[in-house]
Amino acid sequence: MKPLAIASWNINSVRLRVELVSRFLKLADPDIMCLQETKCIDEKLPLENFEKLGYKFAAFRGEKSYNGVLILSKQKIVKVEKFNFCDKDDARHIGIELEDGIKVHNLYIPAGGDLPDTKLNPKFEHKINFLSEMKDKYFKGENRKTIIVGDFNIAPLPDDVWSHKALLNVVSHTKIETDLLSEIKKNGKWLDTFREIIPSGKLYSWWSYRARDWKASNRGRRLDHIWASNDLKSKLSRVEVFSEARGWERPSDHVPILAIF
Repeated sequence: MKPLAIASWNINSVRLRVELVSRFLKLADPDIMCLQETKCIDEKLPLENFEKLGYKFAAFRGEKSYNGVLILSKQKIVKVEKFNFCDKDDARHIGIELEDGIKVHNLYIPAGGDLPDTKLNPKFEHKINFLSEMKDKYFKGENRKTIIVGDFNIAPLPDDVWSHKALLNVVSHTKIETDLLSEIKKNGKWLDTFREIIPSGKLYSWWSYRARDWKASNRGRRLDHIWASNDLKSKLSRVEVFSEARGWERPSDHVPILAIF
């Protein structure tokens, strides 16, 4: 395979933060940039801004003011697939294939609301159903030459949150969510690239807007992920969290993450 640097970022409105995306692309120069929560219909995506930076290929699926996934690529995209979950036609999953056969899936898993109860909270029920379909319908069995990235809205490990004990009953770190994500990972023999390189220690990609000083309180969560099929394990060379982006002007509450193969 060609050397591949792939980045993921929940941008929380690509039109509002197009300059931040351009800034990151100039800084990190990934081959593939996957964005989630673009909150933009396809016709209004600012693709020309990214074309000027060398991203001549794009795959996208948008909605007005909601959801939305976008893949920008310097390498030629030969195939695009769009996937639906839970009988909803929402823009949460798009997949591409590159010329050398590498497949990339960009996912935006539902956040799940505030109450971790499927009977009392329809948003949490949606999230659990979405994860169950991922486990039973998509990504099951051993995959090859495949990378999954995105905002999973789950911090799976104790070191992926500022306090494991305090967040056990908080959506994104509850046992039902982390167990389901673990099953998806195990069933597909997926490699969690960040924990492959950094097996222990606190690691975050999201800091709430509610914090008066996000950096001082540092109450983060690792909600954003890059997984790879096991056959790419020997190709993985580096991962990086660009936490400084949380301090940029008018930032997303998520920051970009990058893996290099």
